[in-house]
Amino acid sequence: MRRSLCADCAASDTFGRKMANVQLEFRASAGDSEPQNRPVLIVGQLGNLQQLNWPQVKGKLQPVVSKETWQAALGSLNPNPTDSCPLYLSSAAVAALPSRVSRHNSHAAGNFLTRLVRTCLPAGNNRCIVMVCECSDVFASGCAIARAFPLFTRRSASSRRKEKKHVTIEFITVGQNNGPLEVSTLECLTNAADGVRLAARIVDTPCSEMNTDDFLEEIKMVGNELGITPTIIRGEELKQKGFGGIYGVGKAAIHPPALAVLSHTPTGATQTIAWVGKGIVYDTGGLSIKGKTTMPGMKRDCGGAAAVLGAFKATVKQGFKDNLHAVFCLAENAVGPLATRPDDIHTLYSGKTVEINNTDAEGRLVLSDGVVYASKDLSADIILDMATLTGAQGISTGKYHAAVMTNNEQWEAACVRAGRSSGDLAHPLVYCPELHFSEFTSAVADMKNSVADRENAPSSCAGLFIGSHLGFDWPGIWVHVDIASPVHAGERATGFGVALLMALFGQASEDSLLKSVSPLGVATGKPAIEEQPERDCKRRRLV
Repeated sequence: MRRSLCADCAASDTFGRKMANVQLEFRASAGDSEPQNRPVLIVGQLGNLQQLNWPQVKGKLQPVVSKETWQAALGSLNPNPTDSCPLYLSSAAVAALPSRVSRHNSHAAGNFLTRLVRTCLPAGNNRCIVMVCECSDVFASGCAIARAFPLFTRRSASSRRKEKKHVTIEFITVGQNNGPLEVSTLECLTNAADGVRLAARIVDTPCSEMNTDDFLEEIKMVGNELGITPTIIRGEELKQKGFGGIYGVGKAAIHPPALAVLSHTPTGATQTIAWVGKGIVYDTGGLSIKGKTTMPGMKRDCGGAAAVLGAFKATVKQGFKDNLHAVFCLAENAVGPLATRPDDIHTLYSGKTVEINNTDAEGRLVLSDGVVYASKDLSADIILDMATLTGAQGISTGKYHAAVMTNNEQWEAACVRAGRSSGDLAHPLVYCPELHFSEFTSAVADMKNSVADRENAPSSCAGLFIGSHLGFDWPGIWVHVDIASPVHAGERATGFGVALLMALFGQASEDSLLKSVSPLGVATGKPAIEEQPERDCKRRRLV
């Protein structure tokens, strides 16, 4: 049986526009081929590379690379933090990942792996990557490799290129449980790679091609593939049904705002999970308009919704045992005669009133409607919202770590562990509503939408605004994930968030690989403070 699966990326997208034409194929064995015919990159931690036997790689290197050349190349590698060595002209190379990482990094060193693949993989239409790692790093490594192959492009040369590029990825596992990957593992890697690249493509696409109508088409396409019909509330219907946050943010745009939901409801489900994504397809800042240096790149403000879509598609394809809803809060924060003004007061879906003192703090408004919808209409036990919410996130946790806030200590620890096992790194924010929520005090409404003191934990405060509409005494699990900085690396989207969601909720998956990287469903330690029994009924049951 030939064990291989393709992440097949067509030459055009849903609307017939040309896209980067690279097909990724995960195979248990890539087979033998001379480097002149199929350029190859062999990559892994130096200690893992040194465990390889020459027969495991010679078929991809001979006759132009001898055993002596291979051993000499390994001996020359001195990763600090990475290193690479050509093996034969520009057709074969070996690259070493960091030999050690800190406790706040992933053992798979995914960020370094993506960079090495981008810089060291030889050119060609038919190429091979041999990834050498431990079994526990397979999922994170596969997702990291996928990030190196973005789909979106409008370069004229790409539109003229007809041939399809093909990259075969083979894993050689070392240590315990080594051996060829199972078909189910290859399928999981393929679907995860598709999800990562889908999310990155949406984030990379400018609003002229990815407005709210276009995003809805992406949602419908995923729904069609999974056999799910989305629920869509849009335009004036949002206003009529009380979604004052989403409607107020998007009402000035040509393309109307929308709330869309994809629902997976399998027989025998024991709990209900909702992922809520911020989908601001472009953020001018509204009347509190951004400057000429801060507005470019705001096509990425839909990164949370894009990650939720990519993760939902991949997760459901792999089989998911519980109810799972993907909620998309879509709007364009535009400037126009109908735009929300500072001093306006909106009534959100929670029934709470919000005085607008900054129209550029719009993401929290749409997400507040989304999480309350998940609670009231979907009866969710666990609600996770994901968003490119605050520029301050990059200052709080940096370019590579998402900022996590939650009302439950066990889930905070689980998010950090899921970040390490998936490569989508995460680190906690302060959760202290009794100290921080007073930042939103309003004299005329229940709250303002932006803080009084921007030097007082602004990323934490932004998350608390969302949580306040659920209520700080809400008995379920609420997790807020701010991915403003890690959603992109330079000028390219990363597809961040897809792997994190798949790993975090992997215990409810039917897939063995996702279960193995999930931090939940195992002992996570006792909460530092004993919960009241009536509030603990939903919190104690982890996925």
